[in-house]
Amino acid sequence: MLKISNKTLLATLILLALLLAGAVGQKLLPTLDQPVAVTMPLDKSCDLQRGACSSALPDGGRVTFSIEPRPIPVLRPLKLSVAVQGADVKKAEVDFTGVDMKMGYNRPLLSASSSGRFDGETTLPICSVSSMAWRATVLVETNGKRVALPFEFVTSRN
Repeated sequence: MLKISNKTLLATLILLALLLAGAVGQKLLPTLDQPVAVTMPLDKSCDLQRGACSSALPDGGRVTFSIEPRPIPVLRPLKLSVAVQGADVKKAEVDFTGVDMKMGYNRPLLSASSSGRFDGETTLPICSVSSMAWRATVLVETNGKRVALPFEFVTSRN
């Protein structure tokens, strides 16, 4: 009869638990690892503080993105809106990152509210400096590709 020591059994159980946790994590966090197929160029002439911005999709169609209220505040709820014309988009997210400073993970998944329209909410954290440059990257899935559409804006503390 094969005899297994308690140490061997414990090490095996720990290894199995780590493998199971990795597999569960892989299933629960798929958006963190999905590669972007196409990143569209940044249009520096558009200012989300003044109004909606739009960008063309590589295979045709257009995405318009807006944040309200304006001016865009920190530490207050923000309404996000993505409108898609001329393309079939099933999912939209917005990834907020600091241009010059890491500010943590902030990527709300928007809900489809009508054909071609996605809405959601988020809150931007406060920064230690008086003004903060942000990049809001709209991520959409269309024609089997994940497309990133970057937009930039600056917030200030009052």
